[in-house]
Amino acid sequence: MTNTQDDKYNQYVKKAWIIYTLIIITFIAVLVLFVAQDTEEMFFYSLMPAAAAYVFRPMKKPFHKLIFKFTGASYPAKEE
Repeated sequence: MTNTQDDKYNQYVKKAWIIYTLIIITFIAVLVLFVAQDTEEMFFYSLMPAAAAYVFRPMKKPFHKLIFKFTGASYPAKEE
């Protein structure tokens, strides 16, 4: 792959992580603003989804497959 293809793929990876982060932030905001009934629940709902999103973050292989599926950009080949 050329450098431009590698750069393009890296841009798609960054965009995918930004989308993932925004989804998590939106989910946390909905839980804190609309679901939580007291300050203890607000604190819990602000920390636990972020921790769960970190623990269950996408693995490389399925993440790269989704990027290829939606953009057509493949994982850069390793140079030996």
